[in-house]
Amino acid sequence: MTDQRIEAPDSTAVRTALWRAMHVEADDAPYVLEDTIGLRLAAPGDDWRRRPDMDPRVTRAFRAAMVARARFVEDLVVEQAGRGVTQYVVLGAGLDTFAQRRPEIAAHLRIFEVDQPGPQAWKRRRLVELGYGVPDWLRLVPVDFEHDPDWLGRVVAAGFDPGRPAVVVSTGVSMYLSRDTTAATLRTVAGCAPGSTLAMTFLLPIELVDEADRPGLRASTAGAQASGTPFVSFYTPAQMLETARRAGFAGVRHVPGSALAERYFAGRSDGLRPSSGESLLVATT
Repeated sequence: MTDQRIEAPDSTAVRTALWRAMHVEADDAPYVLEDTIGLRLAAPGDDWRRRPDMDPRVTRAFRAAMVARARFVEDLVVEQAGRGVTQYVVLGAGLDTFAQRRPEIAAHLRIFEVDQPGPQAWKRRRLVELGYGVPDWLRLVPVDFEHDPDWLGRVVAAGFDPGRPAVVVSTGVSMYLSRDTTAATLRTVAGCAPGSTLAMTFLLPIELVDEADRPGLRASTAGAQASGTPFVSFYTPAQMLETARRAGFAGVRHVPGSALAERYFAGRSDGLRPSSGESLLVATT
């Protein structure tokens, strides 16, 4: 039986949502991503900007990384929707707001948000309270990844068609999972219909991170440990690509933070650029 207790999302999910909102409030236009809906969902109080982890100067690189990966995923989903893909699965959805921000795209898809049961029940309640609701094309699927490996079975039960291609996305999740769990997730997605695409973020070992970004990575690692959600898995690009190949993907590629910087932040007047500590795996079936 699924645990439907309502539990607030963890500090990492809230922080990510607030950083996306801070981008609009603290950085110069043009904005890489405009998302204040996550802030409304989290409702952190009027003093949220004074939190130490919201310092607009200290958190610049991390804030940029959060909006960069969200924009990359959004562009990928829109691109694949234009090619006829109509299923979008978000693993570890947290306070993702694509469905609310881009209803002109989302309403033509079947979106499956997969997350821990308690925080997802909390999000459902907040969506209703704020008037967004949960439309039929948005399916909230409760799953505990570490203890329930059959997340795909639950998504299928919620209406996912395994015979049709999909975009499957996992951002900000792999560092919290064991390597075995991530490998199992990759094998599951690799078994999806031909034409499916996976985008997954992963943290680099500190020796591969730019020197300027290392203090921030150390601080975030310590903060995650202190909050009870430690980072347990780091990957070199070669390790992640090999894991994806062994899982059975037909095509794999590495998208480094520097590529996102060039794609979304070139020529900015404020010099904003994402941290080099996080990379993306993009894999196709």
